[in-house]
Amino acid sequence: LEWGKVCRAVASFAGTAHGREATEKQLWGVESVSYERSRKLLRETEAAVRLLGSSGGALDFSGLDTVAVESAINCVSGGSVIKGQEAMAVVSLMLFVESLQVTIRAAMKQDEDSHNLLLPLTETILDAVVSKLLVKSIQDVIDDDGSVKDTASPELRRYRDQVQALESRLCQLMDKLIRNADNEASLSEVSIVNGRCCIKITGDKSSSFDGLLLSSGSDAGSMIEPIIAVPLNDELQGARALVVRAELEALSKLTDKILLELDNIQILMQETVTLDKVTARARYSIAYDGTLPDLYLPNIEHGIVNAAKDEPASTTSSAQLTKRPWKLFIPNAYHPLLLQQHQENLRRTKKDVASATAEIRRRRIYGQDIAEEDQLASELDFMKIRVSELERNHPIPVDFMIAEETTVLVITGPNTGGKTISLKTVGLASLMAKIGLYILASEPVKIPWFDAVYADIGDEQSLTQSLSTFSGHLKQIGAIRAQSTSQSLVLLDEVGAGTNPLEGAALGMSLLGSFAEAGSFLTLATTHHGELKTLKYSNDSFENACVEFDEENLKPTFRILWGIPGRSNAINIAERLGLPLDIIESSRHLLGTAGAEINALIMDMEKFKQEYHEQLQQAQHYLMQSKELHNDLEVAQKSIVDHGIAQRKRKSRVVSEYAVMARSIIHKKFQQYRESAVAQRVLEEEKAAEKAKSEGAKGPEPASTSAPKKTQNTNSSMVTEANGKIIDENGGIPEVGDLVYVPKLKNQATVVKIDSSKNEVQVQAGMMKLKLKLKDVKVQKQRTSR
Repeated sequence: LEWGKVCRAVASFAGTAHGREATEKQLWGVESVSYERSRKLLRETEAAVRLLGSSGGALDFSGLDTVAVESAINCVSGGSVIKGQEAMAVVSLMLFVESLQVTIRAAMKQDEDSHNLLLPLTETILDAVVSKLLVKSIQDVIDDDGSVKDTASPELRRYRDQVQALESRLCQLMDKLIRNADNEASLSEVSIVNGRCCIKITGDKSSSFDGLLLSSGSDAGSMIEPIIAVPLNDELQGARALVVRAELEALSKLTDKILLELDNIQILMQETVTLDKVTARARYSIAYDGTLPDLYLPNIEHGIVNAAKDEPASTTSSAQLTKRPWKLFIPNAYHPLLLQQHQENLRRTKKDVASATAEIRRRRIYGQDIAEEDQLASELDFMKIRVSELERNHPIPVDFMIAEETTVLVITGPNTGGKTISLKTVGLASLMAKIGLYILASEPVKIPWFDAVYADIGDEQSLTQSLSTFSGHLKQIGAIRAQSTSQSLVLLDEVGAGTNPLEGAALGMSLLGSFAEAGSFLTLATTHHGELKTLKYSNDSFENACVEFDEENLKPTFRILWGIPGRSNAINIAERLGLPLDIIESSRHLLGTAGAEINALIMDMEKFKQEYHEQLQQAQHYLMQSKELHNDLEVAQKSIVDHGIAQRKRKSRVVSEYAVMARSIIHKKFQQYRESAVAQRVLEEEKAAEKAKSEGAKGPEPASTSAPKKTQNTNSSMVTEANGKIIDENGGIPEVGDLVYVPKLKNQATVVKIDSSKNEVQVQAGMMKLKLKLKDVKVQKQRTSR
């Protein structure tokens, strides 16, 4: 089945070296995975897909150097001193986990379903402790490139300054010696030999200064360390040794701090690799547009599914798959390696097109050779044609719809028609679902959990055991028959091939019959023997299928027709290829009328099947259109409802605003009217008082002279006692609710409120409320309920 290639393809999506290794190791262990473990792996992959969708690039593990982290852990646990690059790798790990925890918590807060889905996968890494103090300690000592900072210790800074000063002095000394050299026939330059500063002299003549000859050669020249530079070189070597010792001391102290957090770092490392492994499965499933399968456990006793007792691995229930109960349902299934190869070729060709386009543009900008540009343009056109061909010749998916009562499926058809690829596709899909990968197919997917997948595909010749192709197949099938169980998937390619057709057909019928009676849960077999197609009509456990063949173009379509046995196309193909007509007629005569009738019947079935699929596709197209129209109508209806609500709110707001304006205007007008009425009454009273004065000046009667006093006594008949109680001099007590007379208004009013501290009373006359002095009102009638 080439499962190893699939394992490597999935592992390539991991971001770390340890993640790739762990992913491939886990996938290779598919045989030992239990049903419960398979469901857990699928839930992990589903959670990682959800997390990738909500977090974007937050799950990019490619920036982590797990090899350096592992080396750091081994150094610290083994008593060695950690290196700067290893310490920074630990910092990168801790900061990544801290950022990842924030991303996971944000994704879990989206809804309850996300929380329940992500919690089992991320619970451990969320509980992991990231020591910010250790991160700061490492960052204070180690630079981003892994070197020890000058600020790591005062001694280190002092020693490095000393090294810098010595190097500067040596450079100045060497420059001076070279400038003072009076031998023009020789060339001199400063060089470093084993950390010591010296002068390289090329030429025949000797140097103009005394020195130690470190090396010499006719071509390379002579390396001379000037005597005057020896003390400085020695001092520089000593200063560099002190720098190394100071750096080692700083790293040693840092190692002690890391040792205290070693357990947490190991947990972070382990959980990061685990999450990288799960994310690799999720990235692979997303990259190839996979579907989460509904994985179920076959019932060993009755041969039916246990899906009703088990919680489905995906949100798609078996009832939603189709009304008919299927044992295996995989629509539009792709062979993962074929799809991977196609996408890689398409990606590579598009990259070549982009590179060639950029090269042509560069040549045009810089005006380079036109002939080469024409050649590149021709190659570019060819590559564009290649891209179009790849986009047009996409791998053809295959539908697998095996009914619940089917135990053995027999697939017939011509060579290179896709029979073997179909077997491998089912086998790989079963392994992928079992190990927690999405299946490269359309939704929905229903597939049983198999305890093992046994395949006999290809030639099995063995020169060392003197086995022929036929013998090799028989040995393989015998081992499969002995090891397979009622929960196994068996894939047999070209059953009965490699020997006499009659004997091969009889042996194939017996083998498939034995698998149907007491063998595997599901057996898929390909064959050229027409006799194996008749098993369906004598045993309900069998089903037929064939690969479609295009007789017009004389090539297979790589599609599978279900429920239809394959028919022979040899005579028809020979006729189309121009074989003499007498040979064609003789062949048909020898084949017999029965065979011709069977082929005609199969041809009618194929046409009916093809028409059915065309009508089904047309119905699905109309269904999709109706769904789109329904969705558009719902959107339009929602827009209308939202628009109506918005209009009602706008109208209500406008009415409220105008109502406020109206109340304000009415209040202002009423205020003006009340002030005008009060002013008019005051004016009338003043006129009446002036008139009374003028009449009194003419000589009023004695009785009339006392009238103003009486009025005055009446106006001031209400006083306030020392205790604050309001009474009038005649003994009347005004209270809230009393009816009083207001002379200024010449009207009656009702007492609403009394303020004894200010000797004021608030009265209401009709719609008006007035605040008056006590002397301006007269009590006429008190409440009867007093």
